[in-house]
Amino acid sequence: MTGTSPATKTVATRVPGRWRAPSWTLADAPRQDGRSAVVTGGNAGLGYEVALGLARLGAEVVLACRSTDRAGTAAARIRAAVPGARVQARRLDLASLDSVAAFARDLRAERRDLDLLVNNAGIMAVDEGRTADGLELQLGTNHLGHFALTAQLLPLLLSAPGSRVATMSSMGHRAGRLAPDDLMGTRRGYDRWRAYFQSKLANLLFTAELDRRLRAAAAPTIAVAAHPGASRTDLGTEGTSASNRAMRHVVPALTQPARTGALPMLRAVTAPDVVGGEFYGPRFVVLGHPVREVPSRPARRADDARLLWEASERLTGITAPV
Repeated sequence: MTGTSPATKTVATRVPGRWRAPSWTLADAPRQDGRSAVVTGGNAGLGYEVALGLARLGAEVVLACRSTDRAGTAAARIRAAVPGARVQARRLDLASLDSVAAFARDLRAERRDLDLLVNNAGIMAVDEGRTADGLELQLGTNHLGHFALTAQLLPLLLSAPGSRVATMSSMGHRAGRLAPDDLMGTRRGYDRWRAYFQSKLANLLFTAELDRRLRAAAAPTIAVAAHPGASRTDLGTEGTSASNRAMRHVVPALTQPARTGALPMLRAVTAPDVVGGEFYGPRFVVLGHPVREVPSRPARRADDARLLWEASERLTGITAPV
């Protein structure tokens, strides 16, 4: 994957009236020819659909996944669906800061810039565990791994006019409460859903603080977020609790296809009228085409966003260049 001069890139321009269509679909997105994207967890579910959508629009896509075998299979499927697609698979384990650092280091060595970073990968309500660095597994994977990845790829993003960092949250963030003095849940004990909701709230607080910092630096990059509503993936089914077992029956029956759930993220990363700090989700919260949403009140607390950012730098040992 080689860098592309900004002068050769397609610049998305707004078509009057078009972006206010009531049902935004991929057909409303501008072409992404000459632009590059990293999609974490791009081998399955929402990440695969986001990667496929970007490839259909002409973007060069890197699938950053824990399993290179599954990522390679996904890349082959995208090439079969989109003849001529430029897509590759890379190993990235968000539960290992060493893996994150290696991925970012290799990409920086190869590229001059990066247009889109889609922080999509995540886990939901899994059994209690720790990352390779001893961090609570859900916060460590869903937020801290992406924080570290973003911080280390920012030099590439800041070199690309019109670049975006887009992070996948959840409607579950509305049940989240940040515990700045107990982010790892060691004092209160582990609760799989509380840990998950906190991690999804963290995604939005991270987006808000990153957006504030980028604005203050007059950077060419914006930070945005999205959520998929209730979408048909294997999230929430991987643990051993009764709620995990129930999810195996509820998810297929009461959810929309992953390709529909991916649309809010695709709108967030491609639509020309998107501005920094915005949050996109399904029109009817759990189902429907993407619209701009207002995050929960806890997700709009600037002090919590700053505290989380500072804690994230301490926990990861990484200082972001903004």
